[in-house]
Amino acid sequence: MPAILNSSLFLLHHHSLFSTAVLSFRRHHRHLNVSLFSAPRTTLRAYSTSSSSFSIESSTNQNVRTGRSGSATSPPVEQDTVQKIDVNPPKGTRDFPPEDMRLRNWLFHHFREVSQQFGFEEVDFPVLESEALYIRKAGEEIRDQLYCFEDRGNRRVALRPELTPSLARLVIQKGKSVSLPLKWFAIGQCWRYERMTRGRRREHYQWNMDIIGVPDVTGEAELISSMITFFKRIGLTASDVGFKVSSRKVLQEVLRCYSVPENMFGRVCIIIDKIGKIPMDDIRKDLLSADMSEVAIEDLLQVLSLKSLAKLEEKLGASGEALSDLKQLFSLAEKYGYSEWLEFDASIVRGLAYYTGIVFEGFDREGKLRAICGGGRYDRLLSTFGGDDLPACGFGFGDAVIVELLKERGLLPELNLQIENIVCSLDQELQGAASAVATILRGKGQSVDLVLENKPLKWVFKRAARINARRLILVGKAEWQKGMVNVKTLSTGEQLEIKLDELE
Repeated sequence: MPAILNSSLFLLHHHSLFSTAVLSFRRHHRHLNVSLFSAPRTTLRAYSTSSSSFSIESSTNQNVRTGRSGSATSPPVEQDTVQKIDVNPPKGTRDFPPEDMRLRNWLFHHFREVSQQFGFEEVDFPVLESEALYIRKAGEEIRDQLYCFEDRGNRRVALRPELTPSLARLVIQKGKSVSLPLKWFAIGQCWRYERMTRGRRREHYQWNMDIIGVPDVTGEAELISSMITFFKRIGLTASDVGFKVSSRKVLQEVLRCYSVPENMFGRVCIIIDKIGKIPMDDIRKDLLSADMSEVAIEDLLQVLSLKSLAKLEEKLGASGEALSDLKQLFSLAEKYGYSEWLEFDASIVRGLAYYTGIVFEGFDREGKLRAICGGGRYDRLLSTFGGDDLPACGFGFGDAVIVELLKERGLLPELNLQIENIVCSLDQELQGAASAVATILRGKGQSVDLVLENKPLKWVFKRAARINARRLILVGKAEWQKGMVNVKTLSTGEQLEIKLDELE
């Protein structure tokens, strides 16, 4: 007992001394506005991408102990104010609220319907791929537009800027387990950090159709037919959209005449693809740097200005492979019945290094928009990834430019929300009964908007109008006791009492 008493006296004595010290400190340091009993105020400084913890710095320069994971063990952080976030999506990207999502679904529905109508199967790939998949040859614009980084496993990865390399990877992976020809299509989101213009964003969705294993231009003819079928489905005609067609073999034949090294071919194609985008003087300078003489440059530019196969034949002769392929394609276009959609334009080369033969671009005939879609033959892509080459052709078709074109032509569809039934209880006690009615209708494949709160009928009718409901089903006490509900057809105003087992 004396020990306990002595301890108590000791604590009282030291508490008194401590209180006196605190009062003295407060009298002499009021201007510091410091609380001895509060945790030091902390400020969030940065987020480390190499660890899962935030970096926290004390504003009073006191050290904060951290555990093994790096999380602070001091008292909770004080926050004087909550900083508002920017509610807009990152620059160049989009949100899809319901009305925009309906348009996207409508567009994707047509992509899928056309692909399946042509006998193609759907595939998909990761949005995140190895960066090496897209680093092919120097000079490609796409190299500078990659969203790429090193992941936590020290691997270089990138958000896919296009779908074709992923397709090539999958074809190599499958090897001989798949039978040729492959007819695959995909609809996926792609990312490129590029300058934004009308119809060009930093993310977009792209529809691709590819044929693997067909060496003849019948492949390109079928692909162009599928795109024209799509345009017709959404109300566009040959007076709205056309296809510029050429072949990279045209360039090869011209460069061969002037002994331009074979390894410069891809670079020359990338330069030519910039015609119309940068001044012609810059095009000439770039071609000079690609080991082309001034005479060769002028001759090449003259060939690229040709707009008819007859003129091309006069320039290159009738025996060339390029001319033969193009003639066959235009002949097939007549058989398909879409020759009015096609025109020859020797300046079309496409900007990606892997194209080897026929190339094409869909364009707005009024010239207000950039290319709507494009593609061509890429017979030597697989070997760039270590696989065995297979003949292949395909196209990419973005979602942004086509929507702009539909706006221009006044062809955007009205896509209002449409729900078949709205179900409402007239009494809070009947909410469970209303849920049972909704379940019965949903089980029969019908869409139902179930009113989840006790709302007045005026609100329910407004809701029904907003969702374009076909019927209003009211669950009332008297009707429910008889195993029935009130069904009102909103277009006619007709109202009937219907038994639950007869509800269709």
